[in-house]
Parts: sequence; structure tokens; C-alpha cells
Amino acid sequence: MKKVLWLFLAALFLVGCGSGEEKKVQDLEFTVVPERQVPEELAKVIQEKKGEAFQLTYSEPQQMYLVVGYGRQDCGGYSIQVKECYLTETSLVLDTELTGPKETAASGEEPSYPYIVLKTEARDEPVIFR
Repeated sequence: MKKVLWLFLAALFLVGCGSGEEKKVQDLEFTVVPERQVPEELAKVIQEKKGEAFQLTYSEPQQMYLVVGYGRQDCGGYSIQVKECYLTETSLVLDTELTGPKETAASGEEPSYPYIVLKTEARDEPVIFR
């Protein structure tokens, strides 16, 4: 009986610790930065990378920018939703999602390069993009 109990407890421990995900400590406040307010140096990097999907951070003394780009899309009308932006005990997590154009919307025939820039206070934690 003791052996079964220990196996059960060991299995319970592995399930609880094996996910590799840390728990949210707090939501992180952020601002979505309009294209015209993106720092010039960061805007150049975005232009260089926008053809492919990318994720990057850019830091200044008092603030940090989190950028997620979804690469070239065949048309316009896409939007990016911030699903979560939060702190764990050891990292900052940003989860975004690209949503396609609505069928009724005029999305044009020109390709687009959707990306989002978030600004938050400067932090030292590593960033995990999802």
C-alpha cells in the first residue's frame, strides 16, 4: 500500500511540476504604440524584419518595447490581439494572436505586414513570446 501511495504522490508531483509553465504573478500594464511614435531606430529594425514573422524587444533607459510581427500577408485587414501580457516570478510573457480580415471588409489586394509594438516600463526579466 505504501508503494502505491508513493507512486501516486510522485505522479502528482510530476504532473504539477512538469508543465514547464510558471504561474502569473501580475498583469503587466502596457500601451500600444502608434507607428508614428515608434522610436526611429526601432522603426528601421521593424522595416528590415517585417517580411518574415519576428519577435523582438527594444530597451531605452525608462521603457521597453515588445514587438511582434506576423510577416507578409497577401492582403490587408488583419489585426493583432494581445491575449495576455503578464509577469511570472522569472519572466515577462506576451501572448498575441493575428486575426484575419473579415470577409465583408474590403481588404485590398496589396500585401500587408501586420505587427504590433507595445511599450511598458523597463524590466530585466527575459521575455517569452507566445
